[in-house]
Amino acid sequence: MQIGDLAAATGVSTRALRYYEEQGLLTPLRSAGGHRRYGPDAVERVQWIQRLFAAGLSSSAILGLPPCGPSGLDLDATLQRLVGARDRIDSQMRELAATRDSLDGLIEQAQRERAARRRAPAS
Repeated sequence: MQIGDLAAATGVSTRALRYYEEQGLLTPLRSAGGHRRYGPDAVERVQWIQRLFAAGLSSSAILGLPPCGPSGLDLDATLQRLVGARDRIDSQMRELAATRDSLDGLIEQAQRERAARRRAPAS
C-alpha cells in the first residue's frame, strides 16, 4: 500500500507517517520510482505507535520498544519497557507533586505576610 492508503487506513496524516519514518519507527519499502510501499503489518504498527504516543512516550522511547501484538511477539521485553516508562512517569509525578507542595507553602507564607502588612498600622 502507498502512504496515502496507509494514512487513510489509520487516520494518521502522511506528514506524521513521514515523521515516523524519519524517527526510525516505520520502515517502508521503496518502489523502483522511489515511492513508499507499506506491507500489511504497517496498519497495526502505526496504530501501536499512536497508542504509545497517546500514552506519553517519546519517539526515542518508542524506538527502543520491540514490535508487539499479533505480528510481533516479544511481549516480555515490551512489557518490561512499558512498566519502566510508567515507573519513570510515576517518579516524575511524585517529584512534581513535591515541587507543587513546596510552592503552595511559599504562596501561603507570602499571603500571610501580605495580610500582616495590610493589618499593620501605617508609620
